[in-house]
Amino acid sequence: MPREKPHYPTRRRLLLSGGSLIAFTTLAACDKVLPARFNGVDITGANYARDFRLTDADGRERTLADFKGKAVMMFFGFTQCPDVCPTALVRAAEIKRLLGSDGDRLQVIFVTVDPERDSPVVLKAYTQAFDPSFIGLYGDLQRTSETAKDFKVFYKKVPTGSSYTMDHSAFSYVFDPKGKIRVVLRHEQSAQECAEDLRRILQA
Repeated sequence: MPREKPHYPTRRRLLLSGGSLIAFTTLAACDKVLPARFNGVDITGANYARDFRLTDADGRERTLADFKGKAVMMFFGFTQCPDVCPTALVRAAEIKRLLGSDGDRLQVIFVTVDPERDSPVVLKAYTQAFDPSFIGLYGDLQRTSETAKDFKVFYKKVPTGSSYTMDHSAFSYVFDPKGKIRVVLRHEQSAQECAEDLRRILQA
């Protein structure tokens, strides 16, 4: 039987907008980050978002160490997201294009906050629809919750009739080629602004 298409609320929760961005910047300040050098939020030296241990669509366990030598852009979302996630991944593909030859040194990672529905097959097809190099990662419910907590990521299941949707944070993390957390890209930033941040990190 075809899967029922869920209904989505008209209002989406976008974190890192308005007051939420101020709150996140305050968190960064508490972590004694360096003065801002990016279009995004500079969190260099933050004591969170240090690593993860999740599974890719081919069943391999992944950590940040697997991507050493590349900048990593990491976004949390779910494949049935109607707007925020596809917008973020379309932007990620454009960022990679804008980086030119440096685009090969960028690894985009999509972490699902809906592992109940986002099977490995679904996750792989979804991420590769935006770019063949993009990787989808998942964990069980407990691992997903622990990872989101480690990364200060919000997500919540929201019932919608006979199905549900997910409210979730709308920012992307960027790690430098040494695996150190550097910047938070806001959802409102343009691909050009994000590419400028990535270029600074890759050329450092």
